[in-house]
This record gives sequence, C-alpha cells and structure tokens, in this order.
Amino acid sequence: MGTGAVSNSTSGNQNVSNNSETNVILNVYDLTPINNYSYWIGLGIFHSGIEVHGKEYGFGAHDFPISGVFEVEPKSCPGFIYRCSISLGRINMPFSEFRAYIESVASEYHGDTYHLISKNCNHFTDDMAHRLTGKHIPGWVNRLARLGSLCSCLLPESLQVTTVKQLPEYHEMEDGTESLSTVTPCDSTEVDDTEQEKHLLSPKDGNLDVAFVREAQK
Repeated sequence: MGTGAVSNSTSGNQNVSNNSETNVILNVYDLTPINNYSYWIGLGIFHSGIEVHGKEYGFGAHDFPISGVFEVEPKSCPGFIYRCSISLGRINMPFSEFRAYIESVASEYHGDTYHLISKNCNHFTDDMAHRLTGKHIPGWVNRLARLGSLCSCLLPESLQVTTVKQLPEYHEMEDGTESLSTVTPCDSTEVDDTEQEKHLLSPKDGNLDVAFVREAQK
C-alpha cells in the first residue's frame, strides 16, 4: 500500500495570502469505521480533498450541469471522518491565479457527471495533484473504485448516497470571487445502480454545508 508523506499536524494555519508559494496537500477521510480494519490490507472507502492556499477543494454530486467542485476548511469536510494528510509538494502560484485555475477546472467537473466508479472525488484530487505537482495520489485512496470497475459486486450493497435536492445559489465572497453555497440537508436513500452512479457517497446522517466553486465562463 502506498505510504507517502503522511502528517496529522495542522496545516489549516496556512492562511490565504498574497504569497505565491504554497503547499499542495491531500486530505483523506473515512466514509465508514470499517476502514479502521480494511485500511491495513490496502482497502477502504475514502473521500479526499486537495488543499491549496489554506482551502480544501473536493468534488461532489448534485443533479445540475454546473460545477460540482466545492471548497471547505481543511480537514473539515462535513459528513466524513478525517484520517490523514499527505504532502504532495509545493507550487509557486499566487492565490488569485490559482483561483482562476480552479474555476477553469470546475467546468470539467459538473455535479451531474459524478460517477462512483469512473469520476468520483478521488479522481478529481488525483487529476488536480498531477496537474499541479506532476504526482498522483497514493493508489490505496481510490483502489476500491478501480476494483469496482472490474467487478461491481465488490462494492457493499448497503452503501447510502446523498444528493443536493435544490439548485444552489451563487453569492459574492469577500475576495470578490463568487461561490455558490447551500446548507440544505441531504436526503439519504437507497437507490438502484443507475442512480447510484450519479450520486455522492456519504454517511447516512451527513449534512451538506459547503461552498461550490463557480466555473469560469467560456
């Protein structure tokens, strides 16, 4: 199982500033307590986010053809259990430039394109990590999805899913950029395979409280 440079120290103190140089960090979360056992044999169900300039970015599902990329405070993604942080390196990119970049990437990750096996949150962080640092995230983070693409029966039947049931609204943030946010509780239901492919894995009692990144206008 890949190891990487794992750190549980607080990196959220890295405030958004005008500094160009910043750490790129992968924050990994457990979706189920079973991970405490399966992790040691290289399996588990994980969520991950990519931390840059003191903000964490992830990819989630909703029912609309707009950005599914969202931002939260580092190591604090609602509904998941923080496990560890993995340093991927440092980049030299001002926050304003990175913000424009993440808005551009958001146009490639619409909420209604989320797919449990082929385009999930870990695919997003792997893509971002490779674009920014040239490195991929450790294989164990998304191993279950790769195994599931070969044999869907490996995925637990009891997985619960959630989706945002109303269209989020954009609002202007302090730095002049726009994000859309929602604090709408998510309805958790069991769905068939075709519906499950579209939705975000989440614990049954998870609530969504995140700010979605508005995609760049073409």
